[in-house]
Parts: sequence; C-alpha cells; structure tokens
Amino acid sequence: MLNFKFVESDGELETICKGLGREKIIGVDLEADSMHCFKEKICLIQIAGKDQAFLVDPFLINDFSPFVTLLENQDIIKIFHGADFDVRSLDRELGCRIENLFDTEIACRFLNVRERGLGALLKEHFDVFVDKKFQKVDWSRRPLKDDMIAYSVGDVAHLIELHDRIKERLEKINRLSWAKEEFEAQASVKYESNHKLPLFKKFKGAGKMDNRTLAVLENLLQVRMGMAKKKDLPLFKIISNQSLLSLATHRPKAVETMVSIRALSKKQADMYGVLCQEAISSALALSHVELPSYPKVRMPRKNPQVLERINLLKKMREKLSVSIGMESGFLINNNLISTVAFENPRTKAVLENLENIRNWQVEALGDEILKTLGHSS
Repeated sequence: MLNFKFVESDGELETICKGLGREKIIGVDLEADSMHCFKEKICLIQIAGKDQAFLVDPFLINDFSPFVTLLENQDIIKIFHGADFDVRSLDRELGCRIENLFDTEIACRFLNVRERGLGALLKEHFDVFVDKKFQKVDWSRRPLKDDMIAYSVGDVAHLIELHDRIKERLEKINRLSWAKEEFEAQASVKYESNHKLPLFKKFKGAGKMDNRTLAVLENLLQVRMGMAKKKDLPLFKIISNQSLLSLATHRPKAVETMVSIRALSKKQADMYGVLCQEAISSALALSHVELPSYPKVRMPRKNPQVLERINLLKKMREKLSVSIGMESGFLINNNLISTVAFENPRTKAVLENLENIRNWQVEALGDEILKTLGHSS
C-alpha cells in the first residue's frame, strides 16, 4: 500500500497542498455518505502524489482554500476516475472548478474499453483486487476502520500510473485531444439539487402521467422528502420510487390496501401510511385548475424525411462504431442524431455549430454524416 498521511487541520492541509503544488500530476478521489444521509456530503478526500497519499478529513478542516487553489492550478494534471460525482460534489461544497482534469473512465471510452470500473482496471493493469462493499459503507462515521483506510488509499494509489498507460494508448491512436475535449466538458458540470419543487420533474416516467396522477405523485414525493429530511436518511430508505409509482397509479384510500397491493411493507405502512393516505386524498380533492402539469419541451415535428435521416444516421453510427472502435451511444447519442437529422447540415461549418456537438465528433464523423445526408463534404 502506498505510504499515506492523515490531514486533520488547516495547517496540515496548507502544508501538503504547497508540496503537491510542485507536482506535475496528482490523483484525487472523494468518499461521501449519499447511501446513508438525506443531505450527502464529502466525508473523505484522497490525494496521491508520486510517492505519498494524503487522506484529508473534511470534518476537521475549516479553510479549504489551499485545496481549491490546487484543483484550480492549470499546470497540474488532476486524475479522477468517473469524475461526474466528484465534480458536482466539489462544486456544491467548495464552489471550485477542476482545471486540467483527466478522467480515466472517460478516457477508456475512447479506447473501447468495456469494463471501465476502477476495480476492473486495477485488476487488469496491476492485479489489485478492490472489494466493492466499501462503496456502500458509511464514510461519515469516525474513526475510520483499517480496511476502509486501505481501500481509500488504494483508490488513488495507482491513478498516476494508470493515467500514464491510458494516455500513451490515446496518443498512439491520436485521440488524446478528443479525450481532453470531453474532460473539459466534464469539468464544467455543475451541481443541481434533486430537492427543488416540483419534485416530479426529477421522477422518471412523470412526463407520461396525466395531471391528476402527477398531483398525487408530487404530494407523495413531498411526504417522502419530509420524512427523509427529518430522519436524515436517503430517499430510497424511506420509500422506493417503485412504491411511490404504485401509490400514485392505484391511489389506495386505505392504509391496509397499500400493504395488500405491496406498495408499502407493513413496517412502512405503520410509519408513513397515514401521511401517504392524506397526500393522496389531498391531491384527489384539487380542482382541475389547481392540478400541476409536466413542462413540455417543444420538439420539431418528425416528418418522413427527418425520420428517414434519423434511420440512415443510426445505421451509419453502427458501422462507424465498429470501424472506429467506440461504443455507438458514446460516439453520437440519439438526441444528437435527432438534432442533426432535423437541422440537415450541408457543410462541416454548419455541423460544428450545432448545439452539443463536440469538435472530436465532427472530426471523427463529419464526412460520413454529410455523406449520409446526401451532401458532399
């Protein structure tokens, strides 16, 4: 295991960040308590330099500015694996943006690596086994157990060497610039709260519900959020989405019925049944004008010509996915295919100005897209 040091004071954080500021590359990872608390928070920050790892306890730190300065230093490569959660968490709690990010998970997509989990990569490259049970432990508890410490150090111990190997492969096939564009996009992601009203906007399938069902669902979602906040538990540990969907769809009028249709367990019914019953009744009592409606996104009408272009572009994508060696959905997703089909760009200049298209996609697919659409490149 890489030599490591605990960082438990502002002074220690400032000292180690000054030292790491002289490095050219560092590995970074975070552990949080999203599986255990209503309002998730960063519980541990792991940083790896060339010869040593540092475990920063954020509960003991008041001034994170040295760490923020380190993350925002454009001269230092910051290696993360699957950085989306980390980027959003750091934006939420520290308001910082990671400069010069290298995401090993995203990089693997450009190499057509199908098993991209950090555990799989560590096993393949370094014959290191990672126990997935630690992804579900409560990282907010103190003191940290020895096996948790070993896991947290292991998460960053090999990131620098993994970066070196992946970068070399990207350079050999001239895709490092492609990956860097995607890293930059990842670094720009911002945190968005899932607790903003109306809650149904974040609920899968709500867009297909009628207004009355939507009202029932919203009331139930608010009941769940209130209980989760009160008990400081994640939403899924109160009532699952599937259970809420069942309640909103069947609208049982009695607590006993909630149990009989298996929307709630007996234990859940004892704790939340009456509240759910009141939520359902309240929604059913709303007048028509009081009912919520799901915000509709106006989409251009898909006429036969557009549908044909979508079909042709998808076939093109499948062929290029094989020849280029990248998963089709990452190469170009369905939403972007629809945009291209609607806009029907006739030149690369028009294509590269379409919303959400990357420069690397224009480089990789531009000629074939124009050809598929019947335009010369």
